[in-house]
Amino acid sequence: MLCFIILSAVMISKLAVDPLEEHIKNLRNLSKETLHELNLPITTITTNLQMLEKGIKDSKELKRIQRIKKASDMLQERYNELDYMIKTQTSQDVKESFSLDKLVDDRVEFLKHIYPDVKFTINSEKTTIFNDRIGLSKVIDNIIDNGVKYSTNKKIIDIELKNYELRIVDYGKGMDEVEILHIFDRYYQNNSNMKGFGIGLNMVKRFCDTNNVELSFKSSPNNGTEVKLKFKEI
Repeated sequence: MLCFIILSAVMISKLAVDPLEEHIKNLRNLSKETLHELNLPITTITTNLQMLEKGIKDSKELKRIQRIKKASDMLQERYNELDYMIKTQTSQDVKESFSLDKLVDDRVEFLKHIYPDVKFTINSEKTTIFNDRIGLSKVIDNIIDNGVKYSTNKKIIDIELKNYELRIVDYGKGMDEVEILHIFDRYYQNNSNMKGFGIGLNMVKRFCDTNNVELSFKSSPNNGTEVKLKFKEI
């Protein structure tokens, strides 16, 4: 009797799980097909913008082209993130060898369009690492975003890359020891009037733990925050 009950339970569970697995498989296939279809229009926009930019001399027209180019770059970012999400969910290896100093430069250039009133200083040496490039891009974006968000007065972000260590420093409101203990909590925020660290720094810590990156914070009230990412040498 007991064997019959267990067998029935297994069969019912399988009947419940099979449609879900099929649904997930269909969603993954749809995501891959959508990604493939997006590639052509993005490439077409980028190629034609480059051609148009060469032939236009009028300053107003060039500004319009630049605005379209920025929008195209943002669309490319979303494409890269979708591609990254599909690869991670299908357990594909997303690690690669790349120039960390170039990645930092690219992220700062991208973020300058979002934060035009922030002054960025970069002091970096050539550094090649083997890691998850797109995941690390999101990590850098989140750290800088938090630095800008809590820099109420002095809107400066200093970035240094040396000896496989990336330092990102802001001069904002800073944190005390109690706040530092909670910054990786998923929905923590230390100011109810602002979007919190929340999911952002929770994601940063998970990425670092998964990808063998040493993460450390140094902060004090009214003196800003320093974030360090230490990478493995190759």
